[in-house]
Amino acid sequence: MNAPTLPTPGTPLPETLFSVPGMRCAGCIAKLESGLAAVPGVAAARVNFTAKRVTVTHAALSDAALAGAFAGLGFEAVPLADVMAADDGSESRELLRAVAVAGFAAMNVMLLSVSVWAGAAGPTRDMFHWLSAMIALPAIAYAGRPFFRSAWRAVRAGRTNMDVPITIGVGLATALSLYETITGGAHAYFDSAVMLLFFLLTGRWLDAVMRDRARDGVTALLRHTAPGALVRQGDGGTAWVKAADLRVGMVMIVAAGERLAADGEVIAGRSHCDQSLLTGESLPVQVLPGDRALAGSINIDAPLTVRITAAGAATGIADIARLMESAGQSRSRYVRIADRAARLYAPAVHGLALMSLIGWLAAGAGWHQSLLIAAAVLIITCPCALGLAVPAAQIVAAGALMRGGVLVKDGSALERLAEADAVVFDKTGTLTLGRPQPLDLAALAMADKSLALALAEHSRHPLSMALRRALTAEAVVPAPVSDVAEVAGMGVSGVWQGQKVALARPAADAADGLACVLTVGDAPPRLLRFADPLRPDAAATVARLSAMGLPASILSGDRAAAVVPVADVLGLPARAGLSPQDKLAAIGEMTMAGARVLMVGDGLNDGPALAAGHVAMAPATASDASQNAADAVFLGDSLAPVAIAVGVARATARIVRQNFAAAIAYNVVAVPLAIAGQVTPLVAAVAMSGSSILVVANALRLRSAAR
Repeated sequence: MNAPTLPTPGTPLPETLFSVPGMRCAGCIAKLESGLAAVPGVAAARVNFTAKRVTVTHAALSDAALAGAFAGLGFEAVPLADVMAADDGSESRELLRAVAVAGFAAMNVMLLSVSVWAGAAGPTRDMFHWLSAMIALPAIAYAGRPFFRSAWRAVRAGRTNMDVPITIGVGLATALSLYETITGGAHAYFDSAVMLLFFLLTGRWLDAVMRDRARDGVTALLRHTAPGALVRQGDGGTAWVKAADLRVGMVMIVAAGERLAADGEVIAGRSHCDQSLLTGESLPVQVLPGDRALAGSINIDAPLTVRITAAGAATGIADIARLMESAGQSRSRYVRIADRAARLYAPAVHGLALMSLIGWLAAGAGWHQSLLIAAAVLIITCPCALGLAVPAAQIVAAGALMRGGVLVKDGSALERLAEADAVVFDKTGTLTLGRPQPLDLAALAMADKSLALALAEHSRHPLSMALRRALTAEAVVPAPVSDVAEVAGMGVSGVWQGQKVALARPAADAADGLACVLTVGDAPPRLLRFADPLRPDAAATVARLSAMGLPASILSGDRAAAVVPVADVLGLPARAGLSPQDKLAAIGEMTMAGARVLMVGDGLNDGPALAAGHVAMAPATASDASQNAADAVFLGDSLAPVAIAVGVARATARIVRQNFAAAIAYNVVAVPLAIAGQVTPLVAAVAMSGSSILVVANALRLRSAAR
């Protein structure tokens, strides 16, 4: 009677975000979403499996009440006050320590087991068994904690998950091995238990690392917001205010060279802002009173006074971060498919082991023999070969690609790369090098070149640096220019032989593309144009991708005047002047039409599109956030690694299918033999290991796939 009731439809409900580190599989997702939705006062629960978070929409329930609802379902949950709070990676570190302990124990116990297999008997065999016990027992107690804790929470809540049969199998094998060791029996199975833990922990650690990297993309993007701003006070003074405390209506004083901490409207000052990280526009944008200034952009020229119109989570850059996080969730469907299969594993293994135990007891076998057979069934059905079928091939392929200049960050990326049937390129920095080069130097007299070099040496502007590189390569000697001064965004000036000389911005946007002017005294200014050249192999790569069934197109945030020439050279359809939301929408349209898009981009404004693509690649020169949002990063100036990666991914898919066939064949043959009592736990461990080795050996064929 006292349960909270939901407000009338149309009334916005509060949402609370929880971190739930204990969710492991699709079963956990289903239990959380359906179980929480059944709690009185809860309207809906939405799981972000990648970030292991749950957003609960409710009728003003307290955090304690919601945490109690999670506990009733068998999950530990912690409220997150900040929607963008980042996890500290403690889970992956704990798993890595467990992998190291299990691996060390597995190597040493296997060495001792080999001696037993070689024929050691009597006291010598007993000594090896005791040594194995001394190594394996503390290792199992430590390395098995992730499985034991999860299984205990599930059982205590009256449910099961895939950690329950793993815990039973490891516990049963360890208990029987200890019994055999104490009673001087012929067989101990410590090697089976620690190897089982090692393989399973390795897979879980790789999964945790993948999730950490997915979160890093959003975190890296948010690093581009300023920590705070200088805000004008009511008494006319100013005070520094943290970004979290900025509010709409406050007035910020933004100095030249400073990054904006909030979105706002310019009320005083004239300057240029570098918005390339947000919009993809490569040239600084002029801002005047009345114009909009964006959080994350850099004020280049002169101080600005900005009235805040959006702060914190309402800013444009926060929107991009949310788009990346939301788009990244779509990838979890692969994890869900894999976990759906894993969810069937637990009841199947439990059922087979229990039927074996009961069947053999009914057939007159003793408890010891029946338990050994049940343990053999649990071990031989260990999905190690199936579990290795994908990661073994992916790891070898990733190593081959690394030697070929492609760093694969996410193992499942190869699977998605093999499925891609369309490719979308960003322009600046992706199809082009992102490094401007001067076009008109040949027309300059040597004296002008000397002046240009003398002025360019005093500036860090990209065009000045491009001039300096080109003129230095021609062995030009700088002229003796004095009184050199630079005005940010306007250019460099000085005095030469009593005349004023300058390297400056063209007047009134005289040039469509990148350009500057060299002025010497009263002489007419000389326009110096720049071009951003295509990456080597760009045309050949586009042609090769087309031959592989991946038609290409361009989505760019640059102006059409800069995009059209590149599109014409490569013969690609192109769309220009797109915002991050436009790019995301374009990728969404292609996906809705059935395309599996390979997105290749480098700017922060490409982040949402990279996250939304079926698979994504970025050059090594890309921004941190774009590299983190991408599934693979290619090195060097050439674009050829994009096509090479697609070829290797398709070869990997073939090897994975072969591995699956081998693993399934192993289970079809081995499981009936184990149920029939023809396989001891020792043979089960050897067979399980042999199937794993077969899968790994097949995967090694990919070592030269990137050549």
